[in-house]
Amino acid sequence: MEPRERKAIIEGLLFAAGEEGLHPKEIAEYLETDVRTVRETIREMQEEWRQAGRGVQIVEVAQVYQMTTLPEHSPYFEKLAQAPNRSVLSRAALETLAIIAYRQPITRMEVEEVRGVKSERTIQSLLRKGLVKEVGRAEGLGRPILYGTTREFLDYFGLKSLDELPMPDTIFDWAEWEAERKELYRRLGVDRDTVSETAISTEEDQMEEEE
Repeated sequence: MEPRERKAIIEGLLFAAGEEGLHPKEIAEYLETDVRTVRETIREMQEEWRQAGRGVQIVEVAQVYQMTTLPEHSPYFEKLAQAPNRSVLSRAALETLAIIAYRQPITRMEVEEVRGVKSERTIQSLLRKGLVKEVGRAEGLGRPILYGTTREFLDYFGLKSLDELPMPDTIFDWAEWEAERKELYRRLGVDRDTVSETAISTEEDQMEEEE
């Protein structure tokens, strides 16, 4: 594989991985090469991007490579974040938020058990956005933090209370990844048909009471 092609693939992989990032071993597996080659290639990319004055950079955090924006540009990103209809959630954030919403209170390890991947950075992102919060400590070794949703979460999805929380596919756009949505339902233990029938029955009961 030519160095130029390798760099292009690594850039694409890091872009697709988003805030979760990728460990050099993962990148090496995808490229069918060794970790040393991956690290050397990324070092070259970091220097080339810096010299070219690119608006993004590759950083290593906790042994994971991530593509990030430049800190000196943060004032502009703050303006973007504050603009109406610009609070877009990533796919990882949506999936993590769904798990917390339907299983709260829940620990980070429990979220990761459902998702099947590490979720620390994603949860931190949701905390910064104000969509989730720490709601206590679980019993047991280490007393891990329990997470739950916030009032901002309700506002974001137009809900008055958690009692109005509908099936996941009515507030999260799973259409582009139907297979992943079904797998998430399975791991959450949510039976879409059963819940839908329950909702219908509840509405019918309410109508009968009103009559």
